[in-house]
Amino acid sequence: MPYLESLKVFVRVVELGSITSGGRDLRLTPAVASKRIKELEARLGTRLLNRTTRKLVPTEAGRLFYEHVRGVVASLEEAEASLAGFEGRPRGTVRVTAPLGVGRRLVAPLVPRFCDLFPEVDVRLRLSDRRVDLFEEELDVAFFLGTPPDSALKLRKVADCPRLLCAAPEYLAREGLPEAPDDLLAHNCLLLRYPRSPEYYWQLETPEGLVKLEVRGRYDADEGDVLLSWALDGRGIVMKPRFEVAGHLASGRLVEVLPLTPPPPAILGCLYPHRKLQDPKVQRFIDFLLRHMRLALEHP
Repeated sequence: MPYLESLKVFVRVVELGSITSGGRDLRLTPAVASKRIKELEARLGTRLLNRTTRKLVPTEAGRLFYEHVRGVVASLEEAEASLAGFEGRPRGTVRVTAPLGVGRRLVAPLVPRFCDLFPEVDVRLRLSDRRVDLFEEELDVAFFLGTPPDSALKLRKVADCPRLLCAAPEYLAREGLPEAPDDLLAHNCLLLRYPRSPEYYWQLETPEGLVKLEVRGRYDADEGDVLLSWALDGRGIVMKPRFEVAGHLASGRLVEVLPLTPPPPAILGCLYPHRKLQDPKVQRFIDFLLRHMRLALEHP
């Protein structure tokens, strides 16, 4: 068993780039995770990892060993999952990622409720507005908000989420209320930007069809909640799903802009590898989350 545990630690350390992150993912202290790696290197008689100034990287022997071992670890986890399904008791770890707004407002509140129902299942939730590679990072489920990526992953749709443009009253009092889509070109627009981001422009639905605007602004960020905080601070106009800003609209802290020409709705859904179709813990997690997320969106 210690050898198998060491293999699991090694795989996660390589995938996450540090002993601390790999250990945390497996709920081990850095000291224990480091000990597992040293035991594995001693058993194999070779160094598996080198430390650079930024992260741990596998040696040539470590990379070769990882390519073989990750399949062994994945097969072991699948075998455990199939046994759990046979016994009718899902157990194991579900690794999940979601955008910040979706994760904080919809996914995170449901995780403890799911774990209460299935006490032998652990959930690792990672929030980021960047798209991640499920296979490279060994994730089970990825929620997304926007256009579904073209991939071989299994897709399940949660809902179509209306989006809107909004700003703080003080910003509109200072800069003026846009009356037509082209007016946005003279405004400070708060943009979600990160490497390979598709959000370098905004699209609005008009009676003449979809209009694409190359808007600009003094501020951009790779986290949607940062943009929301700037909007609340009167720094500009932001595009958000309605469910994320409904409370601020109701309180008057934000005002909808150009309500007759809104952005097209964003698709809220989740992606997961086809091989996870037979994993009961992943199936139960997705079914539970989708059912309750739809209820939350219907009754905010």
